[in-house]
Amino acid sequence: MSHLTVTVTVSLLSLLLSLVFVSGDVIRLPSQASKFFRPTENDGDDDASAGTKWAVLVAGSSGYWNYRHQADVCHAYQLLKKGGLKEENIVVFMYDDIAKNKENPRPGIIINSPKGENVYNGVPKDYTGDDVNVSNLFAVILGNKTALKGGSGKVVDSGPNDHIFIYYSDHGGPGVLGMPTSPYLYANDLNDVLKKKHASGTYKSLVFYLEACESGSIFEGLLPEGLNIYATTAANAEESSWGTYCPGEDLSPPSEYETCLGDLYSVSWMEDSDKHNLQTESLHQQYELVKKRTAGSGLGSGSHVMEFGDVGLSKEKLVLYMGTNPANENYTFVYENSLKIPSRFTNQRDADLVHFWDKYRKAPEGSARKLEAQKQVLEAMSHRLHVDNSVMLIGKILFGMSEGPAVLNRVRSSGKPLVDDWDCLKTLVRAFERHCGSLSQYGIKHMRSIANICNAGIQVEQMEEAAMQACPTIPTGPWSSLHRGFSA
Repeated sequence: MSHLTVTVTVSLLSLLLSLVFVSGDVIRLPSQASKFFRPTENDGDDDASAGTKWAVLVAGSSGYWNYRHQADVCHAYQLLKKGGLKEENIVVFMYDDIAKNKENPRPGIIINSPKGENVYNGVPKDYTGDDVNVSNLFAVILGNKTALKGGSGKVVDSGPNDHIFIYYSDHGGPGVLGMPTSPYLYANDLNDVLKKKHASGTYKSLVFYLEACESGSIFEGLLPEGLNIYATTAANAEESSWGTYCPGEDLSPPSEYETCLGDLYSVSWMEDSDKHNLQTESLHQQYELVKKRTAGSGLGSGSHVMEFGDVGLSKEKLVLYMGTNPANENYTFVYENSLKIPSRFTNQRDADLVHFWDKYRKAPEGSARKLEAQKQVLEAMSHRLHVDNSVMLIGKILFGMSEGPAVLNRVRSSGKPLVDDWDCLKTLVRAFERHCGSLSQYGIKHMRSIANICNAGIQVEQMEEAAMQACPTIPTGPWSSLHRGFSA
C-alpha cells in the first residue's frame, strides 16, 4: 500500500470516527391535512365480509445492509396471511437477495425482531430482482397485466366493493422513494396512479402505510381528499425515519447479526397488529399507538407519524384491510399497550454504516473480511462526502457563496408540494447524475435542494454547466457509479 493510499485511508477513518459516538464497544452514528369524514352507513364492522381484501407489499431496496426492508415486507405478508387474506390477493415486491446472502448468519431465514420467527417462509416471489421496478408496481396497482414485464403476472384485479392495503418500506428523500432499479419512484407519479385507480372505480377504500425518510413529502400537497384513500407515513416531509433492532441498541439483534432487523414505524404497526383483535381496533387507534412509539423517548431521535387524504376513513376497523388472526379474538384493545419504546434507534441513512462498521469491528485482525469491511466503510463515506460537497458547490455556483446554502436549505410552508414542476426536478437530477454520479440511497436526501433549484427558475443548461464545474470527473466507487442507470 502506497504512502498516499495509507494517508487517505487514515484520514477517512478519522473522519468517520469523528462523527461517531462510541459507548463501550458499540457504535452510535449521527443523524444526518385537513380531515374529511366520508359519509357511511355504519362504522365498518358489518362490511368486513363484503368485497375482497387486496394487498401490495413493497421492499424498495437491495443489499444486505438494507436487510430490514425485506424483513418488514416478509413480516407484513405473514401478518396478512394469518389474517385470512388469500395468497392470490397479496402481491409481493422484494429483490430477494437477503435470505440466501453470504452475510446472512441464518441462511434461508429472515427475522424482523431479535427473538422473531422466520418471516421468509412461504412468501411468494411475485416480483424479484430487476422486476422490482416502478413500471411493474404501477401496473400491479392499476390491474394492468399487459403493462407488466416479468414477474408472476399477479395484479390487483379489484372491484368497486374491494378494500386495498399498500405497504411500502424503503429509503426515501423529499418527493422520492427508492427502488433497487432505476428510475426511482417520484411522488407526483405515485399520486397520479392513485388518482387513476380511483377514477377506474375499482375499489371502495384504499389504505397506504409508508416507511421512508421524508415520507410525508410523498403525499403533502399531492394527495387530495375525496379519493377514499387514507395514508400514514413514518415521518413528516423534513425528517428521517428510523431503523430499529440494530447492533448496539438496547433491543439489539442476536450477536451474529451485523445489521438492523426492522424499521421503527413498520415494526410498530405490525407488532401491534400481531397482538390485537383487528375486528375491534380501528385504523385511528393503531395510528395513535404507532405515532407514540415512533416518536421515541425524547432523546433527540424518532419521527412524526403523519396522516393524509381522507382521514375520516381511519374510524374503520383494521380487519377491512388486514383481516384478523383468530388467535387474537379475545384480546381487549388498550391504548397503553405493552410494546416497548426503545431508548435508541438508528437513522435510516446511517444503517449501511452500522452494518459495515459492526462487520469491521467483529472481523479478526488481518482477515480478508476485515479488509473488505474497511473498504466498504471508506467507499460509503467517500461517496457521502462527494455528494454533499457537489450539491453544495452547485448551489454556490448558481446562487453565490452566501445565497447558495440558503436556497438549497429552503423548506416550503406546510401543505405545499415539494416542487412546482416535477419534470424540471427529474431533468435536473439527471443533469446532476450525468456529471457527478448517482445520488444513491444516501444522496436522495438532497432532493429538496434540487427541487429548490427548480423553484428558483434555473434551467437545465445552467444546471449542466454548474454540475460540470462542480464535478470534473465521476468517482469510480460503487456508490457513485451509473451502472444502475439514472435516478430519474
